[in-house]
Amino acid sequence: MISLEEARQRILAGIRPTGPETVALAAGWNRVLARPVISRLTQPPADVSAMDGYAVRAGDTAAGARLSVTGAAPAGRPFAGEVGPGEAVRIFTGGFVPAGADAILIQENARAAADGLEVLEPVAPGRWIRRRGLDFAEGQELLPAGRRLTARDIGLAAASNQPWLTVHRRPRIGILATGDEIALPGEPLPPGGIVSSNAHALAALVASAGGEGIILPIAPDDAGSIAALAGSGGYDLLVTTGGASVGEHDLVQKALGRDGFALDFWKIAMRPGKPLIWGRLGTMPVLGLPGNPVSALVCGVVFLLPALARMQGLPDQAPRTIQAAAGTDLPENDIRADHLRATLMRDAAGGWVATPASRQDSSMLAVLASADGLILRAPFAPALPKGGMVEVVPLAALGA
Repeated sequence: MISLEEARQRILAGIRPTGPETVALAAGWNRVLARPVISRLTQPPADVSAMDGYAVRAGDTAAGARLSVTGAAPAGRPFAGEVGPGEAVRIFTGGFVPAGADAILIQENARAAADGLEVLEPVAPGRWIRRRGLDFAEGQELLPAGRRLTARDIGLAAASNQPWLTVHRRPRIGILATGDEIALPGEPLPPGGIVSSNAHALAALVASAGGEGIILPIAPDDAGSIAALAGSGGYDLLVTTGGASVGEHDLVQKALGRDGFALDFWKIAMRPGKPLIWGRLGTMPVLGLPGNPVSALVCGVVFLLPALARMQGLPDQAPRTIQAAAGTDLPENDIRADHLRATLMRDAAGGWVATPASRQDSSMLAVLASADGLILRAPFAPALPKGGMVEVVPLAALGA
């Protein structure tokens, strides 16, 4: 067996980023930029008013002064003239500041008078004016390559007049569940059979990370069927579930070997998830996950999510962890890195407390679904009393 970290690094070494593609701005949310977003204009394009009021010369605004109103400058209809001594132009938020004006007298500090406008409070030069280029300038890099786009980013790109974005193509992940005993949800179950949950859970995990999960038909325990389905599409990564162990019906390596599968490693010092396969079928990388549903999804968090990040030009580090106090005593660990399904709660001081489920069987999806995180226990970790600090992978933040 190799260590979890060595397995992750060897997997990532075999992954390459997908190529760029151009998408409409409206389709850019949650995509990863392959090229930076460069502004096509300056924002604001001119000095504009930050408030409703009057464009004035600050030196004319002594309290009690009277100004004549010579025009208006609503947003989108600039005033064509100039503000001269003793003059004011009615202006609204976003309106271009007319030539000659150097401040905005907000309407709360002015009062209409028979002969124009009475100043109630003076205004300092530059007050309530947003200067040209305050937000960004034409030609400025606004969003770097390698950034996953948020709604805020989409708004910024739109404001910079970018209708198109160059992003990494969504990774296409083929997901192949194997086994005579499984059927897809809603299909008739074979005698002694169970419902296959792995493919749908992994497809959802892939989608949460920005990829496209393609669920393939279930492959029976037949080497020819497994090989035919595995080679049926040009995927950026093929993920198989089941058939990765040493049983008589664990046929994934044998089936793919017919088509030149090159095995990198098999078996890692990890729980759940010991029987994990990594290799290459021609140019296509293959990740073989265990069949137990908890094992498959935990391995997806540990290995598949970093691989998807690398495919999209993102940092490919291990999943982020938080520090938490153990909610119960933890026994000494053995040779395998452990991932204990746990709930998270805040203590009286605001810190996290992680309490592992009393049952950690790798078939128990209900336990995993109710978990908030995975407590990480290193190989040979000593016993830890309740209240000792542990590292936890929060699952909700990963879409898991």
